[in-house]
Amino acid sequence: MIISLKGKNALVGGSSKGIGRAIVQQLAESGANVTLMARNEDKLKTIVANLPTSNGQKHDYLLVDFNEFIAFKKTISSYFETNNIDILINNTQGPKAGGAMDMNIPDYQEAFDVLFKSVVLTTQLALEQMIKKQWGRIINVASISVKEPLSYLALSNAIRAAIVTWAKTLATDVAPHRITVNSILTGYFDTERINELNTTKAHKLGISIDEVRKNMEQQVPIKRIGNPKEYAFLVAFLASEQASYITGTQIPIDGGLLKSL
Repeated sequence: MIISLKGKNALVGGSSKGIGRAIVQQLAESGANVTLMARNEDKLKTIVANLPTSNGQKHDYLLVDFNEFIAFKKTISSYFETNNIDILINNTQGPKAGGAMDMNIPDYQEAFDVLFKSVVLTTQLALEQMIKKQWGRIINVASISVKEPLSYLALSNAIRAAIVTWAKTLATDVAPHRITVNSILTGYFDTERINELNTTKAHKLGISIDEVRKNMEQQVPIKRIGNPKEYAFLVAFLASEQASYITGTQIPIDGGLLKSL
């Protein structure tokens, strides 16, 4: 099976590093025109300059900070005044780590703005043109923690669960317009984010970062941490015509880590 996204326009959040960066690369390799969103302009410029253009693609970027919702709303609203997309990858930076007792109300509000409000706003803006075209793909980068909460990620557990249930509702609403909505439940992947979390955990437990990583690898039945490229392959498939009958799902990609059904 050959995945071709030629002629499709994609918008990818959190795309200057990690999973978002890998998704951008794979979508471009599959023929899509890709617009990146992140807050590090130097990284964005470098990535855009090195993306494949063999299918005549044009790539671009939006400089946004998901932590600043008012500014983000202005930027993303302006973008959709002159652009439309076929594929939306909702991906933002994760909130700070910590247990439920470590957080206060402002922490939850900040996480809600970053993880929920920005995703819903961007999706609503994208849907206007998708409905007119009668075609679209909305893919949410979520986490396995919505099924099995992680004790050190209280904010992410709570807000990402809200995203997944919202997406399930949305999928039903937009299905008649040939628009699919799916969420990916992310396991352990080799990214800057997981290194940050491991550093925090190592400090809290009084052990080395290498030991934290080895323990993490042992939890995964496949006995390794995932490569972001593997994640991007799944995204490219869900974004394609071949995945037109898949919607309203929550797909784990975790090396078998989830124990629940």
